[in-house]
Amino acid sequence: MVLKSREKILIILAIIAVAIWVFDSFYYAPQSRKIKKLKAEVKAADEKLTESLLLTKGVITLEAEVLHQEEEMKRLSMRTLRGEEFRTFLKHLARESNPLQMKIISLNPKEETPTLPEGKKEVSSKYRKVFIQTILHSTYPKLGTYLKGIEELPFLINVDSLQIEKSEEVQPLLKVTIGLVMYIKGESNGVKGTNG
Repeated sequence: MVLKSREKILIILAIIAVAIWVFDSFYYAPQSRKIKKLKAEVKAADEKLTESLLLTKGVITLEAEVLHQEEEMKRLSMRTLRGEEFRTFLKHLARESNPLQMKIISLNPKEETPTLPEGKKEVSSKYRKVFIQTILHSTYPKLGTYLKGIEELPFLINVDSLQIEKSEEVQPLLKVTIGLVMYIKGESNGVKGTNG
């Protein structure tokens, strides 16, 4: 049997089609699935790498913050007096008070007494917290100088509240109410309130 040229072309095309189908089914499709799987793994690895870079950056930032806080604590502890805090505060107040520019009306310190639930032991702290309520009459510039001086005292003290009032009774001075929180190192001695 002799094949016509048309039949030869059809057989060749059929062989090529079968070869393409075999190549696609047994080589290309499995390789394509492997490539997709590898791309998914690479994407997951990239996400993990990005996440770990963010964590590393966070750790570095945290380490820098801890180092900064440690240096701040060293600086504060070097600045901090031991047991002389209240006396130094009173000296600063006396130094700044001037009858023409700043008059101290009252000074009321109260030591914080921690309240503990029943059955709990008292936890000793290195610092005692003392609240100081001060009422004074002052000019505005003198008040600024006084508050700046508080910032430079050699122990930890915070301005908790500040109220400034203009009063006809004390003209030309302002009535100032200052709430301070002082941290005193050492055992509790019981700071007593005074009025001036």
